[in-house]
Amino acid sequence: MKITSNFDSGNIEVIQADSVDNIQLAIRKDHNSDFYQWFHFRLHSESFEPHTIKITNVATSAYPGGWADYQAVASYDRETWFRVPTEYDGKELTIHHYPEAESVYFAYFAPYSYERHMDLLSQAQASGMCQLVDLGNTLDNRDMSMLVVGEPAEGKKKIWITARQHPGETMAEWFIEGLLDRLLDEDDGVARELLQKAVFYVVPNMNPDGSVRGHLRTNAAGVNLNREWQTPSMEKSPEVYLVRQKMLELGVDMFLDIHGDENLPYNFVAGAEGVPSYNSKMAALETAFKQALLTATPEFQTKFGYELDAPGQANLTIASTWVAEQFKCLSYTFEMPFKDNANLPDEQFGWSDVRSMKLGQDTLVAVRAVVDQL
Repeated sequence: MKITSNFDSGNIEVIQADSVDNIQLAIRKDHNSDFYQWFHFRLHSESFEPHTIKITNVATSAYPGGWADYQAVASYDRETWFRVPTEYDGKELTIHHYPEAESVYFAYFAPYSYERHMDLLSQAQASGMCQLVDLGNTLDNRDMSMLVVGEPAEGKKKIWITARQHPGETMAEWFIEGLLDRLLDEDDGVARELLQKAVFYVVPNMNPDGSVRGHLRTNAAGVNLNREWQTPSMEKSPEVYLVRQKMLELGVDMFLDIHGDENLPYNFVAGAEGVPSYNSKMAALETAFKQALLTATPEFQTKFGYELDAPGQANLTIASTWVAEQFKCLSYTFEMPFKDNANLPDEQFGWSDVRSMKLGQDTLVAVRAVVDQL
């Protein structure tokens, strides 16, 4: 038997792997941080025998409540990720699986590899409708890349979309892939109309270092990028610094920051109601966006989400609230589940990479609903 995580976004530590019915593992912490929850590893073992895998340190992970009603994902080909029986007893996470091949991968959610990230950038650029912009380098000397979709022109709205500030929230980049697929489709009426009225500035991966390292929430320095937006630095958070500088240079008329939530089994948004400059126009735009997305897809809902910030009490170190205050614009944090969408459950796949992509496509309908009012 062999268990390894020595690959892109891999994360696991082996405590014991002597018997198929008592494999004991632990999740490694993010570098220079106490955050941990993301796991991704390969099991090579006897096929057609029941395996019991216990992850022993989940009770003290970043979001222990996220393990309740959670099912891990597995794949034989690293393309199709399906849910496997998983239990949480308050101390350990136990995964049960009957492998049909010698090698099987397990992960917290369907991984989005750095290779796929680079393919996404290249394929978008090759469409002829998109410019690939290099913003600078990360701490591990990886590229910080932005895609500009559409032709900038006077009067066009500037719509920014960022994803994966928290690298373990891989559903965010799957969302971006789906959104780009539709936005770059010359035969799609929604996309064509949007690109007549707006230019999209898309950062598919805000945290490439943390993604490759197998982190849940931080960059190479152990910094939570979504708490850096007031005072980022090239020394600690170059990813935010570089994107923020480009925003200040170009301007922002609408912003979506795409995330995943460990606890809540729903798709939802968190707005800017707590920023000091929040006004009736911002409120009307938020309502219009949510209503349009509710109409576009049953995957979205507004009943469950985060508690609203009190007036003037928003945390302005967070991307969506800093942008809302700085540019006085529609600005949302967009959350998807690690578990399933409880309103539309799928026993085999749960919330998935494919569903994340489709939600990205549907979100363009809601952007179209508000673009003229931005």
